[in-house]
Amino acid sequence: MVAQLPTVPILAHQDLDIQWEPLPDDYVLPDDPVENLQQPLLAAALTDALGAAGWIRPEMLIASNFGLVATVAGKTVVKAPDWLYVPQVQPVAESVIRRSYTPHAEGAAVAIVMEFLSETETGEYSVRPVYPYGKLFFYQRILQVPTYVLFDPASVTLQVFRLEGETYQATEPDAQGRFWLPEMQLFLGIWQGTRLGTTTHWLRWWDADGNLLLWSSEQAEEARKQAEQAQQQAEQAQQQAEQERDRADQLAAKLRDLGVDPEQL
Repeated sequence: MVAQLPTVPILAHQDLDIQWEPLPDDYVLPDDPVENLQQPLLAAALTDALGAAGWIRPEMLIASNFGLVATVAGKTVVKAPDWLYVPQVQPVAESVIRRSYTPHAEGAAVAIVMEFLSETETGEYSVRPVYPYGKLFFYQRILQVPTYVLFDPASVTLQVFRLEGETYQATEPDAQGRFWLPEMQLFLGIWQGTRLGTTTHWLRWWDADGNLLLWSSEQAEEARKQAEQAQQQAEQAQQQAEQERDRADQLAAKLRDLGVDPEQL
């Protein structure tokens, strides 16, 4: 049974008194541990495949467990999705470490957020309309993120919601069970297999033609196999050349036995 999103209270965006102010330097971000080891592995695998495919550009922001900031009614609100994508952000100096991201003040709006569900409730479905606000309310009403992705590893359930007007609507997967994300121009789906010694259900990317975006480890393995195949082909070619030389030497020896100089032929 696929869970449905609860109804978010209808509050006009302009009535929320939203300001886009960067996080103060002295603001202490929470340092909560991740809910389980699978969450960072899922996020890292998604980013790794994009990087290996050359999809990531310098102006993008792709991060996991990273704070998104808005000031609502004078109060700073920070939510950290398990994975997020912003198509274009303003650069920061090399000496500056980006601690958080405030849409509109530091670049474009957030395009995609993903949450990986755990056994404990951590607010992915929360519609709390008052400070500190639920995650669902924050993404839908305050940030107005176009695409909200929920993945439940326990039930191996993937849901993709699109913001239509002021409400998230569930989208339908294709025949392969994959969802088209227009912001990425890629499909997102579930794939079972092993990465870095961990066998589980992963979220993977496919391009518009249905080609799987490989992880860097998979690309390295393919390169190793291609190198081995090329070496085998080279060895086979060398063996064939040696066999041809042996046959030529044998023929030349027979001709000499018959009194024929092979050099004169």
